[in-house]
Amino acid sequence: MSVRIRSRAAAAVLPLLLGAFVVGCSSADTADGPGGEVPYVAPSVNAAAAAKAAAADAEASAAAEDAAATEAPPTGPAKVRDAFATLQATLGETCTVGAGDCAWVLGRVHDQLVGLEASMKAYPGSPGHFKEPVAWVDALRASLDGDTSTADLEKHRSELWGTRDRINTWMQGHPEDYR
Repeated sequence: MSVRIRSRAAAAVLPLLLGAFVVGCSSADTADGPGGEVPYVAPSVNAAAAAKAAAADAEASAAAEDAAATEAPPTGPAKVRDAFATLQATLGETCTVGAGDCAWVLGRVHDQLVGLEASMKAYPGSPGHFKEPVAWVDALRASLDGDTSTADLEKHRSELWGTRDRINTWMQGHPEDYR
């Protein structure tokens, strides 16, 4: 029997079973009529059970908050290989200035370059190991002068693409740094 036939058979049987359960549960008759055999529970018992459940919920919430407060802070920037992989994902992306997606694409490339730079600076290996790529991102940052608005990113679009492509070429020549 193929997988397709089995899945279709299971899909047909499931509604039938659910329907049988619904009909079986809804048509239950008791000697005293519907609900006649349900035991009486005093309101004070219900209130005590509700208070106990509320206390347990509050205790669980407090424990979760304590656990969240004692968790270690994030470890910092991504590893160089991970940051480089996200930058490589932008290699096929281009845009036309003024197009609706251009702001998003340029912002993404800028963010990936900044993230890769942070990863390179946090690299536990020898200081200055990624000297050239970090310098290229620093030069881009200097030319942007802190203005990452869409208009300014569009103005420096060729510099963004160039920095991305130079870093990609450099990293391809240093595969031991990201594998």
